[in-house]
Amino acid sequence: MSDTLEVEFPALKEAQERLDAKNKELFAVLDEAGPTYDMKLVKSLDGDTQAKVEWIRAKNAEIDEIGKEVEGFRQVAKAAARRKTTGGQEAGSEPDARKGRPGDPGYSEVPESFGELFLKSKAFTARAGQNGPEATLDLDLKTLMQTSAGWLPETTRTGRVVDFATRPIQILDYIPTTNTGQAAVVYMEETTFTNAAAEAAEAGTYAESALALTEQSSPVRKIATFIPVTDEQLEDVDQVRGYLDNRLRFMVRQRLDGQLLVGNGTAPNLRGLNNVVGIQTQAKGTDPTPDAFYKAMTLVRVTGRAIPDLHIMHPNDWMDIRLLRTADGVYIWGNPSEAGPERLWGLPVAQSDAQTQNTGLTLDTTFTELSVRRGVVVQVSNSHGTYFIEGKQAVRADMRAAFIVYRPAAVCTVTGI
Repeated sequence: MSDTLEVEFPALKEAQERLDAKNKELFAVLDEAGPTYDMKLVKSLDGDTQAKVEWIRAKNAEIDEIGKEVEGFRQVAKAAARRKTTGGQEAGSEPDARKGRPGDPGYSEVPESFGELFLKSKAFTARAGQNGPEATLDLDLKTLMQTSAGWLPETTRTGRVVDFATRPIQILDYIPTTNTGQAAVVYMEETTFTNAAAEAAEAGTYAESALALTEQSSPVRKIATFIPVTDEQLEDVDQVRGYLDNRLRFMVRQRLDGQLLVGNGTAPNLRGLNNVVGIQTQAKGTDPTPDAFYKAMTLVRVTGRAIPDLHIMHPNDWMDIRLLRTADGVYIWGNPSEAGPERLWGLPVAQSDAQTQNTGLTLDTTFTELSVRRGVVVQVSNSHGTYFIEGKQAVRADMRAAFIVYRPAAVCTVTGI
């Protein structure tokens, strides 16, 4: 049908030919530039890289406009073709009268339109030549039936609840998790390691080495919250129980997620990664930000004797890295049309807006552990205060856990990014 339309409608054919020609011009230039779009290779255009890019943008704009023109012609041509095949009636119309009766001169199977019916009505012909057509209804109006005195429109709520915009869980999934049955996680740390191993002559004296262990402890802390709710809400709305259960669990886990990063260690707080005593620090200084993170990786490897496997930074800090460009404007971490890898020096980047802005972390997560004494538990009771005689319930959620960094030197902060 497309070829037929172009033959019968020369304007459509001419526009399509112009579109094909513009596309051919653009393709020829892009073909010169090659897969890397190196504008220096384009010899058919004059000027520097910026001028050639502007030419490409202008050509794209021309192609877009001609494309709209072609589409417009095509729609008109299709409509004309439909009218031709249906005797002048657009497909899909639904007038409610026929022109004449079978056997009458000029009878047509094509129904009359609403406009044609109105022009033949008494409401129009009775006032022909006056200011405008009117129709009078001979009704004795008393009370007007309207929304305020009639039925209110019925509406049905969809049942969907749109969650408040808040920080999602961003770090928990990266930290190894275990269980504990104790009130604290107690472990032994090797704090002295003197290796005097050396070659020895026959019957010679062995060199003495030294080892010393120190007991370390990380206390289990509790994170808790509650929400008051009436008996009627819990009884009458099926959705409330599940909604409160899910949101309270999320609140507790969101708080835990932030504590793993910035908890200050003062009871009842956990001690987060940024505040662990003995972690390393790498200042950005005048280095590019990616260089500073690579130096942090080296510190974790050399001083911490660990293998870094994760970077953590605020989304705004990652944005600055993602938008890095070369001197001539080429994006290093991928074109804007691509999602781009959330990786830096081969390691995944965990973006968390709980992390202090302008300070990043590089670490070996195998030297960290979240030890859970009790997972999130949700309970309901009316024993709080005067809730029993007020018909209220307290829905509470809490959990207990300890966070341990077994080797602080396996963590390095990157400051000043």
